[in-house]
Amino acid sequence: MQTDDSATTETRNASPEEVARFDALAREWWDPNGPMRPLHRMNPLRIDWIDERVRSRFPDKALVRVLDVGCGAGLAAEALARRGHDVLGIDAAGEAIEAAVAHAAEQGLRLAYRVCEAEDLAGERFAVITALEVIEHVPDPARFVATLAGLLEPGGLMFLSTLNRTSSAFLTAKLGAEYVLRWLPRGTHDWHKFIRPAELGAMLRGAGLRVSDVAGITMNPTTGAWRTSRDLSVNYILAAEG
Repeated sequence: MQTDDSATTETRNASPEEVARFDALAREWWDPNGPMRPLHRMNPLRIDWIDERVRSRFPDKALVRVLDVGCGAGLAAEALARRGHDVLGIDAAGEAIEAAVAHAAEQGLRLAYRVCEAEDLAGERFAVITALEVIEHVPDPARFVATLAGLLEPGGLMFLSTLNRTSSAFLTAKLGAEYVLRWLPRGTHDWHKFIRPAELGAMLRGAGLRVSDVAGITMNPTTGAWRTSRDLSVNYILAAEG
């Protein structure tokens, strides 16, 4: 698969270094004990939280069109498709998308994938947009949010999850996860690119959206179990309405 070159370099909002990093992980993406282990553990909680709000928002829709931005090899995209949604997963990392397509075929799942960036979808509209653990990796987060807002149907829902720029996040998500526990490859995150909830809320308001819900995603260090909480100091997820 090749990326769509219709968008110019100036309109793109993906870091070549980040794309290369995630391409290098493509073959290990679906290993639950591999470098994506934290996402495997966190994913059921994220999808439950999203799906509950989507069904509440669209109770009469048998099929909700979902765009999963920065889908990687498809952890969230597949989970959403299993919930009965019509999913398109996109990512600039071509090898990750190849892994996503192969895994979906193995599972007998019907969902679509494209190697592209959100800017390449100008003119399309989606009832739901998800971008999970993505915004902290893009060069221009505010422009990223504005681009996604332009793809959202009126009355649609957008879900973003990311990391808060706090000392707690630095100690746990950066030093702890990458250097002490080695759950993630070193260099996966740049703490300076973590985004505070107030900052993300301002970006969403600037794009014409309203934050409707927010929750912390907290891990029990003893059991490894994840739960939602009011603690936004490390990982958090939010919903915004169009």
